[in-house]
Amino acid sequence: MNETSLLRGLYAITDSQLLAEGRLLPYVEAALRGGVRLLQYRDKSGDEARRQREAQALAELCARHGAALIINDDLELAAHLGVGLHLGQEDGSLAIARERLGPQAIIGATCHAQLTLAERAIEDGASYVAFGRFFNSNTKPGAPAADDALLQQARARFRQPIVAIGGITLDTAPRLIAQGADLIAVIHALFAADSAAEVEQRAQAFSRLFATP
Repeated sequence: MNETSLLRGLYAITDSQLLAEGRLLPYVEAALRGGVRLLQYRDKSGDEARRQREAQALAELCARHGAALIINDDLELAAHLGVGLHLGQEDGSLAIARERLGPQAIIGATCHAQLTLAERAIEDGASYVAFGRFFNSNTKPGAPAADDALLQQARARFRQPIVAIGGITLDTAPRLIAQGADLIAVIHALFAADSAAEVEQRAQAFSRLFATP
């Protein structure tokens, strides 16, 4: 699976509060079966042993399903596993990460609602730029809001893939894709489900939004 095909479609983000250890792997595997292209492992806890164990297991699942694992804000873990990395604005140097992980690694950057942050990230070697939040978000309720105009401007200005994130649902995703989003990043709309089967169904529904007519 080449990088181009991975950087369009459904981008799933795990949440340590939403996905307890017992649900993480079955729910993620269900999402991957449903068509997730990128999976971001996001765990802000200090339990390094658990993070290492879970990230290794997720890397194996992604490899099995032809998806790519992205580690949130942990360059050392990403380098150890040979996977991708996502950095927020306070998470360290993207340029250093690019040098460490090499030219083929998928490295993304949080750009909030600012085109200037995206320009800087691209200059430093970002594979994709992520804008948001577009709607009320459980994960980052205080994040600056982004809108359709920002997506349109970013699409006209950048060749790199664009990620839209923040409270996105199946109802709101089509509009963002139409305005230029290459990837739709979701947490609760995918994983806040009663069963793994429901997660797979939700992932399939999101993935169908990217099907070429």
